[in-house]
Amino acid sequence: MKRNMAYCRRNQFVLMIAVTLLVMAIIGRLIYLMYWEADYYGTKAQEIRERERSIKAKRGLIYDRNGIVLASNEPVCNIMVIHNQVTDKEKVVKVLSKELSIDEEVIRKKVEKYSSIEKIKQNVPKEIADKIRDYELDGVMVDEDYKRYYPKGYLASKVIGFSGADNQGIIGLEIKYDKYLKGKNGKLLTITTANGLEIDGLPKGRIEPIKGYDLNTSLDVNIQQFAYQTAKKVKTMKQAKSVKVIIMNPVNGEIYAMVNEPEFDLNNPYTLTEEYSEGLDDNNLSEKLNLMWRNGCISDTYEPGSTFKIITAASAFEENVLNVNDTFSCPGYKIVEDRRIRCHKVSGHGIETFREGIMNSCNPVFMEIGARVGVERTYYYYKKLGLFNKSGIDLPGEAVSIMHKMNAIGNVELATMSFGQSFQITPLELLVAVSAVINGGTIVTPHVGVTITDEEKNVVKTCKYKTTNNAVSKKTCEIMKELLEAVVAEGTGKNAIVENQRVGGKTATSEKLPRKTGKYISSFLGFAPADNPEYIGIVLIDEPQGAYYGGTVAAPVFSEIFSNILNTNLIKDNN
Repeated sequence: MKRNMAYCRRNQFVLMIAVTLLVMAIIGRLIYLMYWEADYYGTKAQEIRERERSIKAKRGLIYDRNGIVLASNEPVCNIMVIHNQVTDKEKVVKVLSKELSIDEEVIRKKVEKYSSIEKIKQNVPKEIADKIRDYELDGVMVDEDYKRYYPKGYLASKVIGFSGADNQGIIGLEIKYDKYLKGKNGKLLTITTANGLEIDGLPKGRIEPIKGYDLNTSLDVNIQQFAYQTAKKVKTMKQAKSVKVIIMNPVNGEIYAMVNEPEFDLNNPYTLTEEYSEGLDDNNLSEKLNLMWRNGCISDTYEPGSTFKIITAASAFEENVLNVNDTFSCPGYKIVEDRRIRCHKVSGHGIETFREGIMNSCNPVFMEIGARVGVERTYYYYKKLGLFNKSGIDLPGEAVSIMHKMNAIGNVELATMSFGQSFQITPLELLVAVSAVINGGTIVTPHVGVTITDEEKNVVKTCKYKTTNNAVSKKTCEIMKELLEAVVAEGTGKNAIVENQRVGGKTATSEKLPRKTGKYISSFLGFAPADNPEYIGIVLIDEPQGAYYGGTVAAPVFSEIFSNILNTNLIKDNN
């Protein structure tokens, strides 16, 4: 009996110690949680009771060189529902369906979805959102927001680009400079019950959004607008497939205008224009949109034709295998191996100097000087003039030239290359190469972005671009400027004359592949003033109907645009 009592007392003592230790452990844990982990668990509790909604940041503005706004923001609203707070489901469904023009069943599925918050529609005009707000519907949230707005609509659409509902750039400058333009979203915090209902009267936390930086560009609205109108006019008149125009500073690479007609409405970028809606079905909408958004000035390659004779001539002068007064014979064709390659003048130009040959755009003359330079040195100058590389323009989607491999070039290929056939480049690549031929030999990087600034106009970043000197000699540049001025003054480029101005340039008429289909690209590449170029431009008219020669069709377009640039002082200094 005594032994049993001692055993019981011992068990009671052990149990008491165990309980005491357990209580001490619990107290210790509570002290630890209350003092050392208080902030952590306080934050967790707050997060459970808080509902977080994003406040979209305003994107930075995009300006032309004169401070004219090309891309801005306009206030809109987002309409959302909170399932747990909806007290009259049918009324919510009917009101939102009516005001937002959305089918009732679509609204009902979202209202009945058990989620913390469900988006009904984004980018709702403020006047419509205000109507919805006036109904005072329980569970319906109306948050203010911003959407991108493009004041100039179609102007430079494929250069500026557009952004999506998520505030991210999609194409053009909007995506290239997205990290500067997008800003930083803010947050709106509300306190809720355990059931997810917002508690009235309790303060709401708010982290303000930070607006994106502004982008200042080299584009000039006046030049862009006039070039666009002129391109649109000639496209209609010649029933052409498309018209491209680039106007650039040949000395520093600043792009003043880049037209891709047909353009599209930046404020309705997912609505196909007439040119792209033909043949639309459920399976090719995405393909059609991508075609409509495509910037052909930098993404499409073509056979340049006779404008490329500028490069052939410059290479020959650099090699010292050509003199301006060298004489050539043109019977209307040249036999190269087993090929009879004709001149555009079937009867031929007869005996002519090189100066006359370039004024006449004579193919046999250029086949001869191409042969003088030879394959290896021809490719050497192509490389020096940047024709194997992308130009580096600050726009997405740039293509690169399509050239023969050097070991695959025979006499026939060299002959056709000398007057701009059997290979393809982009219009911009050619413009950059010719800029070097007339600016003293510097390869510039074409660009649109100039500076990044904050709201107070303080410069955050100055955009810098690579240049490469000595692509050709200054002597060659002077010769080429004089010859190309003669082409406009007395040769095939007469229709590019600008009253009271000295202009240089070269015409081209490129037959598209496959040959013998009657499809051509008419083009003109020119610059002014001829002795000290400040502007260089290229005009390409794709598949004009009727007359299609570059000197007849494209040169007058160049003349009209440059007359307005040079004689009405369209461009202004933005410094």
